[in-house]
Amino acid sequence: MLASRPLAQGTVLALLVLQAAASGRFTAAVYEHAVILPPLAGGPPAPGDALALMNRNMDVLERAVTEAARQGAHIIVTPEDGIYGWRFTRETIYPYLEDIPDPEADWIPCTDPKRFAPAPVLERLSCMARNNSIYVAANLGDKKLCNSSDPACPSDGRYQYNTDVVFDSEGKLVARYHKYNLFMSENQFNIPKEPEAVTFETPFGKFGIFTCFDILFHDPAVVLVSKLQVDTVLFPTAWMNVLPFLTAIEFHSAWAMGMGVNLLSANTHKTSFAMTGSGIYAPDGARAYYYNMKTEDGHLLVTELSSHPRLSPAYPPAISWSSYASSVKRFSPNDHDFSGLIFHDMFTFTELTKSEGNFTVCQKDLCCHLSYKMAGKREDEVYVLGAFDGLHVVEGQYYLQICTLLKCKSTDQQSCGQPVETAQTKFDMFSLSGTFGTNYVFPEVLYSGVELAPGEFEVLRDGRLISKIAPTKPVVTVTLFGRWYEKD
Repeated sequence: MLASRPLAQGTVLALLVLQAAASGRFTAAVYEHAVILPPLAGGPPAPGDALALMNRNMDVLERAVTEAARQGAHIIVTPEDGIYGWRFTRETIYPYLEDIPDPEADWIPCTDPKRFAPAPVLERLSCMARNNSIYVAANLGDKKLCNSSDPACPSDGRYQYNTDVVFDSEGKLVARYHKYNLFMSENQFNIPKEPEAVTFETPFGKFGIFTCFDILFHDPAVVLVSKLQVDTVLFPTAWMNVLPFLTAIEFHSAWAMGMGVNLLSANTHKTSFAMTGSGIYAPDGARAYYYNMKTEDGHLLVTELSSHPRLSPAYPPAISWSSYASSVKRFSPNDHDFSGLIFHDMFTFTELTKSEGNFTVCQKDLCCHLSYKMAGKREDEVYVLGAFDGLHVVEGQYYLQICTLLKCKSTDQQSCGQPVETAQTKFDMFSLSGTFGTNYVFPEVLYSGVELAPGEFEVLRDGRLISKIAPTKPVVTVTLFGRWYEKD
C-alpha cells in the first residue's frame, strides 16, 4: 500500500473540496456491494484466511472508491458487513476483528501503520481515502479486551462491536461508531453500554453516522438530528426488504424527509436475502437510488447534495402532523371496516369501493383521513385505507402509528397487507393525514415495480401528504409511518 499520493491529483481534489465549501454543495457517493461471503465452516478461520477474504471484498470496494473520486465525490459510504459478510458466531468472527482506536488519537493508519496493534483493514481503508482524497465510511468489527475487574466483561474476555469508521481525505480516522441497536441475529456482537452520538465536521457540513436497525429507534438516530443538528447522516446497512412499509429505498428516503436531513444509505446486495436498495436522499426527496432484485451486481451512485440543507430555500417547513386531521370531521362512517395483518401488526382497514371519495378509518387514538381520485376503478385490483396504533413486537419492539393507502395482493380482502410489488391502478390525486400523537412521521410513496416518486408528492404544514401532480405510475402504497418513541 502506498502512503504517498500524486501531487497533481491531491491538489485538484483539494480544490474540489474548497469549491464544495464555497458553493454550499458537495458530491456524495454510496456503493451497494455484493459481498463475498465466508464459507460455512465449523470453526474460526485462520487469521490469514480471514484477511484474504476481507481483501477480496476490499478489492471491490477500492475500485468503487477510486471511481467515485474520479467522478468528483467528496465522500463515499460502503455497506454494513461489506468487508466480511455475516453468518457468524462470537468465535468465528473473531479473526476478522481489529482493535479500532478512538479517533481522538489523531491517527492516519496509512502513513503510521505500526503506531497501534496491527490493523491491516484500517490501514487499507485509510490508504483508499488518502490516495483518492475522499472521505471513506466503512463497517467492520472492533474488539476490546476486558477482565474480571469489569463486572460486565463477557466470559471470553472481550467486547466485540459492530463498528462504523470514517477516514477523511488525508486518511485520518475521524469517526468510530459502535452500533447500539443490534438486530436479533447479531449474537456475535455486544451492545455498547451507552448509545454513542458520533459526529464529525467537514468543509461541506456536519455529519453523523449510525447503522441499519438504529434507524428505527430514538438513540442515537434522532439525537444526531434533533439535538446535534447534523446536516448529513451516513448509513451503512445490511437491510432485508419488507413490503409494504420497510423496503430500504422507501423507508430510508422517508426518514430523510421526515427528519429533514441528507441520508447516504449504502446497502449490501444479496437477492436471496431480499437485500438491495441504496440511495442518496435529501429532505425533499431522493436524489439517486438503486433497487435491483434481478442481478447480483454491485452498483455505485454519485450525485450532488446541499451541504447545509436547513439553510436551503427549498427546505421543507416545520410540520404539525395532526393539525389537519384533528380539524376535520370523520368522513362518512364505515360499516365495512375489517382487520388484517401487516408484518404481524393487526391493522383496521376500509375498502375504497369507488373511483374517488373521502374515507376515514380509526384505531385507538389514531384516525386516518384519505381523499383520493383514481384515473379509473379496476375490477381486478382492490385498495384499502388502513390504520395501526400499537406496539410492534416481532423482530424488535417499537411503537407505531401508521396511516396507509395500499393495494391488496388480490381482490380477496384477506390478502390486504401482504407484500405487493406491482399495480396497474393510476391515481389522479391523493391526500392522506392522521391524528398522530408523535412528531416523528415518515412519508412514503411507492410506485409499481418498487419505484420512488421524487418530486411528485409533498407534505403540507398541516400534516397532509398530497400528490403534487397526478402520479405518473400506478400506486402500491402511500403511507404516513409514525414512530412514538416514548411508548416503546
